[in-house]
Amino acid sequence: MALQIFGSKKSFDSKKAERFFKERRIKYQYIDLHQYGISRGELKSVAAAVGLNELADPKDQDYALFQHLASDEARLEKLYEIPEMLRTPIVRNGKKATVGYEPETWEQWISSGI
Repeated sequence: MALQIFGSKKSFDSKKAERFFKERRIKYQYIDLHQYGISRGELKSVAAAVGLNELADPKDQDYALFQHLASDEARLEKLYEIPEMLRTPIVRNGKKATVGYEPETWEQWISSGI
């Protein structure tokens, strides 16, 4: 499976993640969250890898609402409905994933042969 970067054109961390993989000549697929969003299945997979609370951006205006939702399913649905609430970049490598700029983890993936 190819690496996937879910990001935003306005996010400096998304741009840094792209540059990180370009510099190392690692192929990836870039998905603009604002334009294309993320599928429920992909969102569930990332949530399973990193934890649901790690996905939401605490700087987002709807973060307080997100925290007060009663169930994980409701939180997941809110993130699916409003992809702008997601922290970026989300980098998926099969069942592994990271949220935010995490070059140390990506280096480990590369050294283990992605």
